[in-house]
Amino acid sequence: MYRSVRRIAFTMAACLVLTGVSLAEELGANQSPPKVVHFHLAGQLTETPQEMPPLFGNTKITSLKEMLERMSKAREDDAVAAVVLTYDGMGMGMAQLEELRNELLKFKALDKRVFVHVEGLTLPTFAMLSAASDLYVVPLTDMWIHGLFSESMYLRGTLDWLGMKADIVHIGDFKSAGEMLYRREPSAPARENIDWLLDGMYDNLVGMIADGRGMTPKQVKNLIDNGPYTGEKALTAGLIDGVEYRDDFMARIRDIYGDGVDIDNRYDEGEGLDVDVSNPFAFFNIFQELLNPKKEPSKETVGIVYVEGMILPGYSDPSPFGGSSGAFSGNIRNALNDAADDPNIKAVVLRVDSPGGSAMASEIILHAAQRVQAAGKPLIVSMGNVAASGGYYVSCSADAIFADESTITASIGVVGGKIVTSDMWDKIGVNWVSYQRGANADMLASDNAFTEAQRQHITEWMTEVYDVFKGHVIAGRKGKLTQPLEELAGGRVFTGRQALERGLVDQIGGLSDAVEFAAKKSNLYDYDVQVVPKSKNLFEMIFQEMSGEGTRPTDIRAALAQLGGVQRPGVEAMLPMLQRLDPTRVEALMDAVTRLELIHNERVAVMMPLVLSMR
Repeated sequence: MYRSVRRIAFTMAACLVLTGVSLAEELGANQSPPKVVHFHLAGQLTETPQEMPPLFGNTKITSLKEMLERMSKAREDDAVAAVVLTYDGMGMGMAQLEELRNELLKFKALDKRVFVHVEGLTLPTFAMLSAASDLYVVPLTDMWIHGLFSESMYLRGTLDWLGMKADIVHIGDFKSAGEMLYRREPSAPARENIDWLLDGMYDNLVGMIADGRGMTPKQVKNLIDNGPYTGEKALTAGLIDGVEYRDDFMARIRDIYGDGVDIDNRYDEGEGLDVDVSNPFAFFNIFQELLNPKKEPSKETVGIVYVEGMILPGYSDPSPFGGSSGAFSGNIRNALNDAADDPNIKAVVLRVDSPGGSAMASEIILHAAQRVQAAGKPLIVSMGNVAASGGYYVSCSADAIFADESTITASIGVVGGKIVTSDMWDKIGVNWVSYQRGANADMLASDNAFTEAQRQHITEWMTEVYDVFKGHVIAGRKGKLTQPLEELAGGRVFTGRQALERGLVDQIGGLSDAVEFAAKKSNLYDYDVQVVPKSKNLFEMIFQEMSGEGTRPTDIRAALAQLGGVQRPGVEAMLPMLQRLDPTRVEALMDAVTRLELIHNERVAVMMPLVLSMR
């Protein structure tokens, strides 16, 4: 009996062992190869997501939200063993760069290796990519790691040449937005403002590199002062991990993870339109999909509303033939009202990437944001590259403000004035005869500068606007400011880190951090993230364009070509060439013309103290 029991037990144990071996072999045979996700950073990184890029142009458009969501999904995917980034000059701002860097650090925190290969670097992009586990460059790559350069533009000479004069009033010694129009160089307060801003940004970049490459800030600054570098020289200096051509780089990753490794180049990009171009009825499929969009998610939601670009009054609509730039108060107010009224949206993140603009438009947006709060929904602000002046105005009442260390913010002040064009008209032989009733009826006329009495009236009016701005800040940041507001206002500009130290913002963090915080404030654990309003698809945009709906802003090229009221076809013809030869300065010039038009039309503005190009 005992032997029989032992024999049965032995047989059962043997079966279990054999079964275990068989299961192990089967599991091993069915085990998926490791996955490596490949992100190609090229084109332009924007804030506001787009359903599709304009029909004309070959620049790849990627939104920061889309990129962060894809990276987050890859990071949380257990099948993903590592991530590869190939960088080919994606255009992005300083704060966006910082947010992507933080995503790379999150991969490393989970022991997921981060491989980076680049073809050309500047100091800001190197600071971002220095967070990689393995940083490689192509042989003879250009590594312009030689400092942080910025320049601001002054148009006094141009206006003199055109026969125009800017008569500007600014409230606050540091509110120097109008200086570009009536000075040839910055005032002492403006220069001081720029210096402390650049100090903060430079120290932040140095700190990123020191942390990423295991160096001291002093060592990094010394290396920067001895730049630029070739790949070989950078390798010797310890700035990178290797020099390889891209195909060799990718082959090495396959060697590390085995021949069966799955390198996914389109991870979580979505399906897009499924169209067979060989089918003569393919376009009917397109319209079928466009006319029957996917249903919106039914989960509880965190809504994102974007304030991107110069803050302007009125409305604008996207076009398939090229998007309009600017944060228009009518569109943003409607988006915030929709978010406030939508029972499915439980919290709102206001993503602000704006140098400011119209005071009236800023007030309209702020009021709409406060209506979200009045509906009992948390309103969290996430600041992007810039959230200054009007950008801070619309943010200051939020329940919490997140900023990146490199964000440019504050600039609490007001600027206004007019452009005097009488000399320009004299140059072309046009004489204007004016009539008026009332001592100050000509206050906004363009033929003469303000009289002393008119300047007093304008100053009093602008001071009232300034007091309203400060009142909003005091109410919104009650108990949070570490210094008296007068020491923080007057047009002073700060980095996100400097603003945190002064209580102007609440936390250092990016868009993902703000969304997560908003969800927690609403006790959401299983939720969707939805952009409000949903971007229009091609069919909707074409239909709107044909129907004439919306207000289209003046094209900036046309404004430049007709600067001063005189048709200047030579300027328009030169712009494409200038954009290729000196894109940074042309972009700054376009921004300056937009500011010029804004001051002329709105008379009072809350916007950044200068057009500051950074490289």
